[in-house]
Amino acid sequence: MFHKNIKLALTLLINAYAVYQFVEGEIGNGIFLILFSLIFVFLYFRNEFILLAFLSMRKQDLAGTQKWLDKIKNPSASLIKKQEGYYNYLLGIINSQTNLSVAEKHFKKALQFGLTMSYDIAMAKLSLAGIAMQKRRKVEATKLLQEAKKLDKQQMLTDQIKMMQQQLKKI
Repeated sequence: MFHKNIKLALTLLINAYAVYQFVEGEIGNGIFLILFSLIFVFLYFRNEFILLAFLSMRKQDLAGTQKWLDKIKNPSASLIKKQEGYYNYLLGIINSQTNLSVAEKHFKKALQFGLTMSYDIAMAKLSLAGIAMQKRRKVEATKLLQEAKKLDKQQMLTDQIKMMQQQLKKI
């Protein structure tokens, strides 16, 4: 919606006006404006289109997820580093259904930019291991599976990791 620098400028302007309201004796208005400016701070660190894309992904609506991601015109300029990681992570998930080479590129970019949650890193590495298995790169797939296993602290991907290890033995 807004560029990341515009969000910061809006936050500063709203906070400046909140200070003015405090000076004028309008304490309620000042408090409301400070709370209102927190919305822009939140949206600076969590891009609204990525949040909506994750919501579509939760509903398993890949077309809707792609639609929300397409609204981000210039990801390198309008997103902070972690957001760009999640942008590429979502693109990797979408492309893993159709084009493995493009998906691999996006997952590697996502890991390069960084993902916040260890579960997301584990999922990206697990997906990369699956792509490496498809391309008959057994050593790389084994290494990625071991890294994913270490990162899966909540044991949510245990079944998928075991299944992929069984498939690796057949190669």
